Amino acid sequence: MPVAAPHIVSDVMTAPAVAVGRDVRVKEIVRVMEERHVSAVPVVGADGRVVGVVSEADLLPKEEFRGRRLTRLERIRYRSELAKAEGMTAEELMSTPAVTVRPDVTLAQAARLMAVNRVKRLPVVDDKDRPVGVVSRGDLLQVFLRPDADIEEEVRRTVVSYLFPTLAHAIRVSVRDGIVTLRGPVHDTSLIWVAERLVRGMEGVVGVETRLGGVE
Repeated sequence: MPVAAPHIVSDVMTAPAVAVGRDVRVKEIVRVMEERHVSAVPVVGADGRVVGVVSEADLLPKEEFRGRRLTRLERIRYRSELAKAEGMTAEELMSTPAVTVRPDVTLAQAARLMAVNRVKRLPVVDDKDRPVGVVSRGDLLQVFLRPDADIEEEVRRTVVSYLFPTLAHAIRVSVRDGIVTLRGPVHDTSLIWVAERLVRGMEGVVGVETRLGGVE
């Protein structure tokens, strides 16, 4: 059954990748972020592999603790933040190990990886761990902006026509704000749950309402 495959990371990622070396200094990192309009950059080693990520969050301690006098207890409490505040290069500032993703990973898998690791973006790497792009939470959400008309056409073409070919003309498919509704008669009611599952797995589908029934 030719149901469209889920979108993958390479469909939505920002490419080419913007990366910096371990010894790149703070001002250069900030300049790269501003010029490329990104909030984080992967850090690569001499072999070109991603070894960490420097984000805006890693740079904030430099401003937060600048000129601030801390007690001994505060220095202990903010030890990791102070280390970043005193860092001068990408290697000293970066968060490591880097959480990365491959271009062929599905958007659902990438979203789960972000949630589990509590990050807002992931460097996308090839099979040698070299950066090829970056995917952000905003990129993953693009799929939900898919037009209702496109979803409706895919449901008709890849689900209704193949599961219920003899009654495809009698089945109504409507989509509103990503919610798909199926109405009409079917010969084999055991296929209703299959249709619902296939539709629910389509990109851009928020929910499914199944109002299919057996032919009287």
